[in-house]
This record gives sequence, C-alpha cells and structure tokens, in this order.
Amino acid sequence: MQRGQQWLETLLRLSGLSSDVTAEMNANFAEESCWLTINEATLLPEQIQILTGAGGSVLDSIQYLTNAILNLSQEREQQQAFTVELAGYRLRRYAELKALAEQAATDARESGEEFELKSLSSAERRQVHTMLKEYGDLETFSRGQEPDRRLVIRPLQS
Repeated sequence: MQRGQQWLETLLRLSGLSSDVTAEMNANFAEESCWLTINEATLLPEQIQILTGAGGSVLDSIQYLTNAILNLSQEREQQQAFTVELAGYRLRRYAELKALAEQAATDARESGEEFELKSLSSAERRQVHTMLKEYGDLETFSRGQEPDRRLVIRPLQS
C-alpha cells in the first residue's frame, strides 16, 4: 500500500500536480483492492477535471499505469490490485454501472433477447460481469475487439 501511495504521489508531483494520496484496503465492487485516493482539497476544479478526463479516461489510464508498474516483476502471489479514486468518481460510476446493469438485465429478461452495453472500459465490463454473476437466469460475455468491445447480457437458453 505504501509503495502505491508513494508512486502515485511521485507521478502527480512530476505532472505538476502535488497532492497527497491516502491508501487503504477496501472491498468495494466485490473485489478487494488497495484504494489510492488523491486528495482533491489541494487541487483546483480544473485540475480534478483534467485528472478525471472525459468519461474517467485519464483516471482509468492512471489506474492502469499504477497496476502495471507496481505489479511489474512481482510474483503472482505478491501482485496487488490498485484502484485510483478522485473526488468520488469511482463510487459514483459504480452506482451508475449498477443501475445500467440492472436495467440491461431487466431488458434481456423481458425481451428474451441479447442486450449489449457499449462504451465500457475493460474494468467496467469486469465489474458488470461480477454484478450480474448472481443472476442465475442470465449469462454475460464480451464481444468484439477494442476499442469496440461490448458486454453482452442474454437469458440462458433452456
């Protein structure tokens, strides 16, 4: 956790955005990870917007880099999942994804047809797969190639 905190603080400082980062283990989103939360109080609203990016794209990229760099050369059992949070974005997005997943599940059940969710990052697709795993009458899978990969939800065939 401390390694992740220090690495992210260094990345921010080198980017000209000095901010503290807190690290804590958290089991949000049905998987345990080390949450690295950037202190928004030391950033301007424009800086928060830049760090988040359109649709969370910059925050997703920072999170991807964090996981790739910190797990590089680590033995499999030593690897750690890191979630980078800023201004409550991850928690808000999770709530949006949960509502989207539940609506897609309802639509697939009512129509008996496949329902596709587009424009999700790989991490968001994984979250929706996990959310809908408990629905025993539905299956989920990904279709297509990046950047047009989609999550498909469909009723199980009897």
